[in-house]
Parts: sequence; structure tokens; C-alpha cells
Amino acid sequence: MDDNELKALFDQMAPGYDKQWERTAPINQCLYLLLESVFAALPADARMLCVGAGTGSEILHLAHRFPGWRFTAVEPARGMLDVCRRRADEAGIAERCEFHEGYLDSLPAGASYHAATCFLVSQFILDQTARSAFFERIAERLVPGGMLASSDLSTEQDAPGYDDLLRVWQRATSPAEVTDEGLRRMKATYAKDVAVLPPAEVAAILRAGGFETPRPFFQAGLIRAWFTRRR
Repeated sequence: MDDNELKALFDQMAPGYDKQWERTAPINQCLYLLLESVFAALPADARMLCVGAGTGSEILHLAHRFPGWRFTAVEPARGMLDVCRRRADEAGIAERCEFHEGYLDSLPAGASYHAATCFLVSQFILDQTARSAFFERIAERLVPGGMLASSDLSTEQDAPGYDDLLRVWQRATSPAEVTDEGLRRMKATYAKDVAVLPPAEVAAILRAGGFETPRPFFQAGLIRAWFTRRR
């Protein structure tokens, strides 16, 4: 899928996105709980960059936990950003947020950020060189030593037992009955449209993007998360 196809897909899913993925809410909450500790030493008035902000779940969580932080939500899908803006308004934090419809390339220059989040985004960049360049653009927006917390689907697809793991993941994320056909479709998607790479390769991509050696801090099913600092 190219950028335009992805944008159209997420625009279409936006109205029911959170409902569709509510089964994975406990996973996200655990990730956000650990994220609080990852970012605990940031300034009380930290500036946060949220790349691929989606419907804004991590923004809402962090804004509640750290009331002095300000956020820039970068999201190319207008429908997703509209939901993010509405949720921020309903939560009373919209005045602490900026909403940018587009990509990092079109985000106006401004003060550097103390930290960034990038959750389940870079996996859609299939070319590894382009994926590292994506992280390099994030690094350029951070203060020296600024932090990044990133998550993606990650596993070794060629390892023994991959089909068993994928079947468990399908049961965990979908209310529908797990079938061999459904498993086949998921496996084909992860092989073609999503760059599901081994953890070591994801870490290497982050390093090539201008970050220090990433530290894994979370795993649930196929989702893994790392934190690191701008080198």
C-alpha cells in the first residue's frame, strides 16, 4: 500500500476505529503505563511530538498524567485527526495541543521537542532505508538527547511456531472466529503490506535513523516497543 492508499484506508476506518480495536485497549493501557516511567524524567513543561497520532489515545493518557506537557499531533488521515481533535476537546486538553494534518515533511519549523511517540506507524514503511529516513526526520525535530518511544508489530516470520503465534494474535485482536482462511489472509498481509521484522532489524533501523541503541520496554503478542534517545 502506498501513502495515499493508507491515508484513504484510515480515513474510512476513523469513525469506528476505537470501537473496532477496543479488544486491544488493555494492551495499550499497559504500554501507556510503562510509557509514563520511560518519560518520567522529562521537564514538567515538555513539548511532545506524536507522529501518526491516530485518534489520540496516547496524547489523552499522557496529558492526564502530565498536566504541564504540550502536544503536537501529526496525522495524515483527516478523519483520524478529526477524532483526535474531538477527543482532546472533550477531555479539556485541546488548548495544550496542536493538530497537523500531514506528514513530518510539512510540519512547520518550530521549537524542538523533548520527546516523541510513534506507535504502530513505521511498520507501514516497507523499504528499510526509507524507514530509517523516517526516524531520521523524527530525530531532527528533537532536542539533543531527546527521547523516542516507538512500537511496531515485530517478530521473526521465518521462525518455527510463527503460525501458532499468529493464530493466538488473531484470537486476541478479532472478535470473529479464527479460521484457516483468516489466518492465511493475515499472514499474507503481514508478508506484503506490513513490514513485520525481527526485533534486531527494527533496532538497527532506529539506530540508522540517528538514535542510540534502543531499549525494549514492552511486548504483548506481536507488538513490541522500544525507547531510545537522539544520538
